[in-house]
Amino acid sequence: MRAAVIGVGSMGTNHARVYNELDEVELVAVADANGDRADCIACRMGPKVRPYQNHEAMLDEQRPDLITIAVPTSEHLRVARAAIERGIHVLVEKPIAASLAEALEMTRLAEQHGIVLTVGHIERFNPAIIELKRRLDAGELGRIFEIHARRLGPFPPRIQDVGVIVDLATHDLDVINKLVDSPARRVYAETDRRIHVAHEDMVMGLVKFANGVLAIIDINWLTPTKIRELIVTGERGMFVAGYLTQELRYYQNLHLSNHSAPGALLGVSEGDMINYRIERCEPLKEELRSFIRAVGAGGSPRVTAADGMAALALAETLIESSRKQRPICMNGNRRHVDGAVALPIWPYVTAAQPVPA
Repeated sequence: MRAAVIGVGSMGTNHARVYNELDEVELVAVADANGDRADCIACRMGPKVRPYQNHEAMLDEQRPDLITIAVPTSEHLRVARAAIERGIHVLVEKPIAASLAEALEMTRLAEQHGIVLTVGHIERFNPAIIELKRRLDAGELGRIFEIHARRLGPFPPRIQDVGVIVDLATHDLDVINKLVDSPARRVYAETDRRIHVAHEDMVMGLVKFANGVLAIIDINWLTPTKIRELIVTGERGMFVAGYLTQELRYYQNLHLSNHSAPGALLGVSEGDMINYRIERCEPLKEELRSFIRAVGAGGSPRVTAADGMAALALAETLIESSRKQRPICMNGNRRHVDGAVALPIWPYVTAAQPVPA
C-alpha cells in the first residue's frame, strides 16, 4: 500500500518517519503548506518520496491508499474531505476536528464513501495503558472510585489555534472514556490563560460518570518539565501508569485482602507495591500498524471516529463549563450539534444541559 503525510511539522514528521520504516507500506509523498519544509522532510525520507506544497495536487498525482493528516486542527475537516472524496483512507491527528459539528461532517463523509477513518489518540497504543485496561477489565482493582490524569509541560508555541483542553486533554479524556465505559453525567472545569494569546493554557476539570467514577483532569502548558501520569484508585488499591516511561505500578489496599463482601469498603491500609514488567514499544508505530491493518482488512480501526467525537464532546463541555462558570449536566443518549442530532456516541458522552441553579 502507498502512504502519504499531509502536514510535516513535529508530529507529521514522525508519521512520515514511521511509514518510511514499515515494511507494510511505501511512503510516496509528503505535503506541507511550507514548501521548504516539505522539500526538507522528503529529502530526509529518501529519493522515492515526493514533496508537495499543495496537498490536493499530491492526492491527485500520487493516489495514496492511506494518509495521515497532521495539519492545524482548524484545517482537519477541509483536508480530510479532500482525501475522503478521492477514496483515500484517513488517519487524522487528534483532536478529530475543531468542533463536534465538523467531526460529525467528517464522520458522515467517511461512511458515505466507505473510508476507514481513525483518530490519532496515540495513548491507546501505550503498552502501560493497554496493560492497565486489561487488569481493570479483569476486576483486579474491584470497583473504580477515581481516575486522576496529570498532563503537564512547557508551552508549545506552535499550537495557536486551540487551547490546552482540545490539544492535550483529549488524550486523557479518550483514555478515561475507554477505562470507565460509562456515560458522563456531570462536568465542571476551571481554566486560566497565562501565556497563550487566545486560549486557555491550564485546566482543572471534574467529570462524574454514571457508574460513580470521578475523573480529575489536571493539565497545563505552564510546567517546566513534562509529567504524563494516570492514577486509578479503587477498592483493592491503586494503579499508577506512566505514559512517558511506559511503567505500571500497583499499590495494594491491604485492608481489603481478607475482606470478600461485595459493595463494602471497611478501611484502607498500605500493602505491597508491584512494579509490572511492561514490554516497551513505540506507540506511534503500533498506531500506524493498526491503521494499516484496518485498511487492509476493511474492518473497524481500534480508535473509531465515534471515539474521537466522544473525547472532543467532553472537551467542548469542559470549555463550556469554564465559560459559564457552572457545572454542566449530561443526559440523554445523543449529543445535539447545531440543531441536528449527531451520531450516537454513548457509552461515552451524552447531550449536555446546564445544572439547575
